[in-house]
Amino acid sequence: MNKLTTLFAGIFGCFAFAWVGMVLIPNEDLGHLAPVIQEDTGSSVPKADSGLIERGRRIYAANGCVYCHSQQIRPSDIEEGHNRGWGPRRTVPRDYLYENPPFLGTMRTGPDLTNIGHRQSSEEWHYKHLYMPWSVTPGSIMPSFSFLFEKRKIGGQPSSDALKMDAPYAALPGEEIVPTEDAKALVAYLKSRDCTYPLPEAPEK
Repeated sequence: MNKLTTLFAGIFGCFAFAWVGMVLIPNEDLGHLAPVIQEDTGSSVPKADSGLIERGRRIYAANGCVYCHSQQIRPSDIEEGHNRGWGPRRTVPRDYLYENPPFLGTMRTGPDLTNIGHRQSSEEWHYKHLYMPWSVTPGSIMPSFSFLFEKRKIGGQPSSDALKMDAPYAALPGEEIVPTEDAKALVAYLKSRDCTYPLPEAPEK
């Protein structure tokens, strides 16, 4: 009986220790985090995603983008992410305040996307990159997301959203390639990825 009691006490102790380390202590350290008010603009950062951006976030997850792209810039003593042009500082817990779950990623088959909206602000570039990645990034191994676009015959006036692709990726005469609502949402999400704002716990280096 004593051995059984010891066994159950040991099991309970293991779970209690894990809960304290993985839930209680992180919540004590991070649970109080709140947005920071910027002195120059009076706006708060980070901002919560909503509407079209939130829809794009779901599309990003559904298409497995997180498997090839990270959204975390680690400290400079761990990696040279700052020198690669991914951002001026490391990311910190406050950056992910409104993200549930945060798309940190586990590998970088492609570049980190923490600040892709800052590095690449062109909406047209993002559409071309999704439709045919190697048309704007020669040698890219990213698969085409052309299923997020519609290739259709031009009826009347061409769409103002139609992609202006160069040969050999351009649409056939009389046709046009236009982004679907899902493509627009995904591009809105990618353009919103910008953690270049200053935070007191993450000075630029």
